[in-house]
Amino acid sequence: MRQILSILVPLMLMVALILNQALPADAAKKAVKKKGMPQEEVTQLNTDVDNLVKKLYERELYTPEDTKNLVSLKLKLDGQMDIMPEASFAPIYFKIGNIYRLRGEEKDAIVCYQTILENFSETAYGPKSRDILAEMGIEVKLPSQNEEELDEEF
Repeated sequence: MRQILSILVPLMLMVALILNQALPADAAKKAVKKKGMPQEEVTQLNTDVDNLVKKLYERELYTPEDTKNLVSLKLKLDGQMDIMPEASFAPIYFKIGNIYRLRGEEKDAIVCYQTILENFSETAYGPKSRDILAEMGIEVKLPSQNEEELDEEF
């Protein structure tokens, strides 16, 4: 019995050591994933949205496939926002918002414009989004305005 234990204990220690060595590599991979979307993907996302905008402006009919692509692009963008918001997402959200607005899907458009105001108000798309929301009759409150109201209450 002691001989078995004398073999098992060092073997278990070696396995633990190997697993411990593997964990930092996995953590590094996860850190890379949280870094955000590579620039090539952002460029491709922008190109895909541009193609949908072009199709809309050319008055071509949107196919169910186009609608599926639009939803897919929006979900991908939203997923990246959860990981790491980047200012390069602002024009993409703005274009998607315009597509939704021109298609009469105001609720989805409002979400896109509001996302810009909440996350990218310092970009050129912040004032544009605020103006469009005002034209749509939506009361716009920036996060900084909400903080000022809270300060006044206290």
